[in-house]
Parts: sequence; structure tokens; C-alpha cells
Amino acid sequence: MTIDLSGAEWFKSSRSSNASECVEIAFVGHEAGHVGIRDSKDPAGPALVFSGPQWDRFLHSGIWRG
Repeated sequence: MTIDLSGAEWFKSSRSSNASECVEIAFVGHEAGHVGIRDSKDPAGPALVFSGPQWDRFLHSGIWRG
């Protein structure tokens, strides 16, 4: 499946405090509920896209300490 990220609205973490090394996320594919992740230093570069359930598993896995 291909998700079009061209119109995505990307957000930096509120905890980034203008740091130069940060990731950005975008909520895309509203019907399917996907989340895109990219490197804020390379906005034209590659992005990872997770389904809603995959994103939920990641957030609740303990890997993320947000």
C-alpha cells in the first residue's frame, strides 16, 4: 500500500525545544488512520508510515518514553 504524504501536516514534538535533531509525525490517510514519521533535518527524505494499530503498539511498548 502506498500512502501519499505530499499534503501531510508535519508536527515536531513539543519537547524538542528547537533542537536540530528531531523527528516529526503526521497523521495521514484519515480513513485508514496512518501515522507518518520523518527526520526533521531531511523533510524531503524518506518517511516511515505505520497503521493506527502499529502506532498504538509502539507507543505502549515501553520503547517510547514520551
